[in-house]
Amino acid sequence: MSVEWQAGLRLKLEDLVDKFVVDGAPHEEVLRTLRLEADKLIIAYEQDPDPADDGSVIDGPANDWPAAT
Repeated sequence: MSVEWQAGLRLKLEDLVDKFVVDGAPHEEVLRTLRLEADKLIIAYEQDPDPADDGSVIDGPANDWPAAT
């Protein structure tokens, strides 16, 4: 398996962190928040690896708003 996707992911993460740091957020806080959010995603994935299979997902758009007809 290639690790190219990991290098690509790292570049995107660096760009994301840089964006928030340039906007004024402290570098360490951005990284800490990124870690916390990644942990939340891991937990959500462990609880429901494929949420699209849930019955609560709406299959299509509702066309009952006035401008739809």
